Amino acid sequence: MRAAINVDHIARIEGHGNVHVVIEDNEVKTVQMEVVEPARLFESMVRGRSFTEVSYISSRICGICSASHTVTDLLAIERIFGVNVTDRTNAIRELLVYGSYLQNHGTHLYVLAAPDFLGQKSVFPVEEINPELFDSALALKQLGNELCTAVGGRSIHPITAVVGGFTHEITADEYLAFAERMEAMIPFALATVDLFNSFEVPDMQSAGDVLAMYASDKYAVCDSRVAKFIDADIAFDADEWTDAIEEFKVPHSGALFARVRSTARPYMTSALARINLSWPHLSKQAKVAAAKAGLRPPERNPFRNNVAQAVELVDALERCAILCRRLAADEFEGSSAPAKFEVRAGRGVGYTEAPRGVVLHELELDDAGKVVHASIITPTSQNVANMEVDMRQLAELLLAQGADEPTIKLEVEKLVRAYDPCLSCSVH
Repeated sequence: MRAAINVDHIARIEGHGNVHVVIEDNEVKTVQMEVVEPARLFESMVRGRSFTEVSYISSRICGICSASHTVTDLLAIERIFGVNVTDRTNAIRELLVYGSYLQNHGTHLYVLAAPDFLGQKSVFPVEEINPELFDSALALKQLGNELCTAVGGRSIHPITAVVGGFTHEITADEYLAFAERMEAMIPFALATVDLFNSFEVPDMQSAGDVLAMYASDKYAVCDSRVAKFIDADIAFDADEWTDAIEEFKVPHSGALFARVRSTARPYMTSALARINLSWPHLSKQAKVAAAKAGLRPPERNPFRNNVAQAVELVDALERCAILCRRLAADEFEGSSAPAKFEVRAGRGVGYTEAPRGVVLHELELDDAGKVVHASIITPTSQNVANMEVDMRQLAELLLAQGADEPTIKLEVEKLVRAYDPCLSCSVH
């Protein structure tokens, strides 16, 4: 086969990107994942700004992951100021982050990914084929929106989360109402795991390493300092991220690529990465659903990230219901009101797991609390290098199986969507 497979503007992903695959004499010659978004300059925007403004600006990096960017910035600032927040504040922050998981995973699975496996070009025919399924998916996303609104003050770009705590907290009755709604949605999330596990995908293994937040005793998303590369067996504190992660430029991308500094391998950070690292700490129903779907470590097929996101929906709903009931019962120590602190100069790195993977914000403040330096690394900017390597592997696999050009093109697009990329965020 001789072909030039060009996908100009990949559909059903966040942002703008192109794929180019060149095949000559039945051999894959080149594969390029082009991120064609212009630089958005968020790191420059916050420079010279007060610490009180930074989280509101950085949350604009993404309309889905805004909660994660907000919390990540606050963690960086609190590290500089030496602020220790209460257990109650940590619990509410976890709720806020999980609200964005419900928003993102529900949207990605049903609006962006599902049409791939149902033979449709968009979600609209899916609505006609199965309106009940479509309505339930929208209800799931709406639940995530309402949770973020209740906890963060609005559905995107939170305003109540501040350094040291929250400026507002909902009542015990409101927490209990959310707990009931979360529990009522779990059967649909379990059905979502079964649905996406039923879809046939190519049998492949990602070529890269895996990176996720690590804690020995829990499924951590915003309350651990430790990140871990599974294959390289490297665990590192977020403060030392530049010693473990190397960012580099390529001529065909507006986003920086990333790799493991010590091994020069690309890597994947995602729901699939989290489950590979923290499978034992999934909630009870999520672990049963994952086991039923055959999703156990080591699972390195990037297409299975769709199933991993579905499992995380179950986990998030079950976990949030428990958190809400405990918050209503006042089981967490301390108040969520902002803790007192003194402004001082220093460097701090905030670290959370956004829906799409690891987020790191490095801030340096002066004595007045103004930003001297900022560096942001987003999940998609870390994933693009591995995505490109996996696209090559997939193209070679399909070529060896005798697939024609349209099939290769479609499967490569499906692989990109399985990563759930946000190319707008990748250039931040």
